[in-house]
Amino acid sequence: MNGVADLHFYFDPVCPFAWMTSRWVRLVQAQRDYAVDWRFISLRLVNAAVDYDAQFPPDYEAGHTAGLRLLRVAARTREEHGREAVGRLYEALGQRIFDSPPDPDDSAARRGTRAFVAPVLAAVGLPVTLADALDDASLDTVVQAETDEALALTGRDVGTPIIHVQPPAGVAFFGPVISRLPSEADAVRLWDHVVGLASFPGFAELKRSLRELPQLRGLGVEPDEVGVQEDWHGGSRRQRT
Repeated sequence: MNGVADLHFYFDPVCPFAWMTSRWVRLVQAQRDYAVDWRFISLRLVNAAVDYDAQFPPDYEAGHTAGLRLLRVAARTREEHGREAVGRLYEALGQRIFDSPPDPDDSAARRGTRAFVAPVLAAVGLPVTLADALDDASLDTVVQAETDEALALTGRDVGTPIIHVQPPAGVAFFGPVISRLPSEADAVRLWDHVVGLASFPGFAELKRSLRELPQLRGLGVEPDEVGVQEDWHGGSRRQRT
């Protein structure tokens, strides 16, 4: 990527809503010729002080930890192969995790392993040796810095993704959280509505906690199906306490 990006998109690769939003943003990107810088926000680091056993469903800690390990690989990828390579890697990870049929041998924890990530790296023409970064905790400094950067734009009571439009001075917001991928025409209309609303001075929040399970094959929902609706608490599937 050359020059200043039109959008900063902060993602955690294990978040299904971030993945769905990223697919929408890619539709907009293609029609508006936007340059997108794919940046990092770790749900594991955001929830570092949270008691997972008490506040989250089973496997969330393992899943969020896998996301952090994958972000280490993304950070090493950016360091050695540039920012555009991060976008390719994220796209391949998302397709493997969310757009493929459910794999009975897959698990939240396995997504943070060499066996999972090495074939994904190879598929996008990146060295499989980048998988060494899975265990390199020194890269957490980079991931933490961008997580802090993202939360400084929106406040801390948010999840993923966070989008920053026309940085550094433009508007930033969490989401939007969508469960269905719009058509190309609707993608641009939705984009203009979201950015227009978020750009209004003094605008803070528009929210409902009811969410459909996203239309992602990895979650068992086909593109023509409507996912089961759940009532989320505190921007995540935290248990009410």
